[in-house]
Amino acid sequence: MSILRPLVFVFFLFSHLTNVLAQNTTEWQRDTLESYVNRSNEAYDQYNYKEAIKYASTLVKKGQEYNYDYYEFLGYDILGGIYSETEDTIKGKIYSEKALELARSIQVDSLVAWGALNLGILYSDNENTYKKAIQFFKESIEINEQNKDYDEVYLTYVNLIWTYLENNQFDEAYTFLQKAEALSTKEVDSLDKLYMDLLYGKYYLAKKKYNTAALKLEKIAQTADKIENTDLAIEAYDDLAKLYSETDDYQKAFANLDKYNQFKQKAYTLKKLEETEKARVKFDLEQAQKDLKTALKEHAYSEELISKSQSLTTVLIGAIVILVLALFGIIVFFKTRKTYINNLRAKNRQLSLANAKAEKLSKVKTKFLSTVSHELRTPLYGVIGISTLLKEDKNLKAYADDLSSLKFSADYLLALINDVLLLSKMDAEAITLSKIPYELDVLIQNIVRSFEFSLHENSNKLHLQVDKNIPNNLVGDPIRFSQILINLMGNAIKFTEKGNIWLKLVLVEPVNGNTCKVKFTVKDDGLGIPENMQEEIFKEFTQIENKNYSYTGTGLGLTIVKKILDLYKSEIHLKSEPNKGAEFSFQLTLKKQTKQDKESSLLNGNTNISNSIKNSVVRHVLVVDDNKINQKVTQKTLDKYNIKSSLADDGEQAVIMSRANDYDLILMDINMPNINGMEATRMIREYDKEIPIIALTAVELDEGRKEILNSGMNDIIHKPYNLPEFLDTIFKYLPKEEVENTH
Repeated sequence: MSILRPLVFVFFLFSHLTNVLAQNTTEWQRDTLESYVNRSNEAYDQYNYKEAIKYASTLVKKGQEYNYDYYEFLGYDILGGIYSETEDTIKGKIYSEKALELARSIQVDSLVAWGALNLGILYSDNENTYKKAIQFFKESIEINEQNKDYDEVYLTYVNLIWTYLENNQFDEAYTFLQKAEALSTKEVDSLDKLYMDLLYGKYYLAKKKYNTAALKLEKIAQTADKIENTDLAIEAYDDLAKLYSETDDYQKAFANLDKYNQFKQKAYTLKKLEETEKARVKFDLEQAQKDLKTALKEHAYSEELISKSQSLTTVLIGAIVILVLALFGIIVFFKTRKTYINNLRAKNRQLSLANAKAEKLSKVKTKFLSTVSHELRTPLYGVIGISTLLKEDKNLKAYADDLSSLKFSADYLLALINDVLLLSKMDAEAITLSKIPYELDVLIQNIVRSFEFSLHENSNKLHLQVDKNIPNNLVGDPIRFSQILINLMGNAIKFTEKGNIWLKLVLVEPVNGNTCKVKFTVKDDGLGIPENMQEEIFKEFTQIENKNYSYTGTGLGLTIVKKILDLYKSEIHLKSEPNKGAEFSFQLTLKKQTKQDKESSLLNGNTNISNSIKNSVVRHVLVVDDNKINQKVTQKTLDKYNIKSSLADDGEQAVIMSRANDYDLILMDINMPNINGMEATRMIREYDKEIPIIALTAVELDEGRKEILNSGMNDIIHKPYNLPEFLDTIFKYLPKEEVENTH
């Protein structure tokens, strides 16, 4: 939000015009016009908008009559400010635009600059028009710089930077912050300098440079406290509360939030009195306009009756009585309406506060889940990676079962983390279905293979039946599709011991064009589900309790299945009886791959690259990770496949090493001290545009994929990674001659 409002500007214009017009006006004309300016300003200060509009309108009319463009400009500018203040933004913009148009026509630079600043402030309050506001601010700056009016340049810088920050254009904001800092060496208002320090604090907070931001904001907060500047204090303490919340210093966050609430309450009290007065005079203005129209109609009607014969006198009296009663009814109606509007505004304020609180809690929840996800996935990367390597070591064959159990437990914990995050994103409606090519038989086999350990552990037998008429090459979202089947099969295996599990895929409707309808059934002959629980089990964290069985899990699987099927516009159906097993079924409309989809699939991936990579020429990869265990896991994995690797502990070291050595590929972690992975990538891209850089990260991909790729990275591997996908991704970016040698 801009820190200034349009009506403040009229005083500048008046003082400026007095000197300009002295040469071109007669004394009595100038005195007349200046009296309208003074009366309009006085009426506005007393919230008497009706009188203020009357004198400003007269100022426009007299300016045109006397052919004095400057006073006409001033009248339009005052009208624009008044209507904007009374929340009639459409009229406010119309009159302000007229003022600027007139200033351009008379070619007075100072007026053009001021008119542009006014319009910039008006347009900056709307996210849909802020780009137009920026154009006006820049125009005003250019003119004032030519005129060496540095106070106005600095004032416009403040509004421009604030607009950039509110619309998340931080680099542009920083550019003008530096310009404003250079300008502050000249004589500018000290309060404006305080606002510039505040904007620096907001910028550093947005860029997560917390120490620098804290220094700026604490200084502003102390100064605002000292000089009792409520607006500055509210902004500074609000930002400090956010800063310490983001850095987990909740004691300081609470203290600053308390100070923010104190100043907010103080500002609210003053604002409430001001808004009450504004609402009253605004209502009076509207009522006066309506009364004027009513009176004009009444007068015309009376004149018509008077022109007739005296025999209509009785009718006239009756009509007047009716009009008086109608006017009384209108007054009662508007009083009732005013009460209703005030109540509605109070409710809206309560709703806004509740909504803001809900949004804040949602952001805290999302940040918490994202942080926990990263912190848990990072050690899991080491556990899963090392257990996978040890499991494949022939010298440790005697411990194969123990290592399989260890890897299973780590995979289970990873699946649990993924389930909680997925459910959170679905609740926030942040999940959409992708459309990528995949092969149905490969997907089904991968799912079945993932349950080999669980099937063996529970002594269950899996029966797989896939209709041969179902197309194999499909386009859709294999990840969400897999999550449905994995959760249903996981439940079936978990609640069945020494039994049978069936997975059936049946073509319901034949291929019609590029689509077909398929029925999926997951059945077991295990524990079964009581009828009174068959609706409850689809709710979050709900499980069937049975004293004869002990099961682990969160109770999120079926909730996730139901929510994903909602994305497909499908439903889950359940048939079950206690001790007779359960049958879950659903139908999906699948899309066949077209020729174009197949070509896209070939272009976007190299299949089976990793099958023969052990015989490939040795390549050199730089592994950048601040976690020593993760470095070791990645290095051992690469060594096993004849890939030499060097290690860097952070982004700064990675930049130095990549400049000094010739690597074939860089594996770059994202979250690291000193310089993070994205910053390091941007620095490397300044002198090396060709080397492939792949992100190796535990961050949620849906949250940061676009930002990661925009930093200059070629691809992303999610930790803990799937080994075949990890190898395929790496070899996809090796030089072509390398890939050719592998076949």
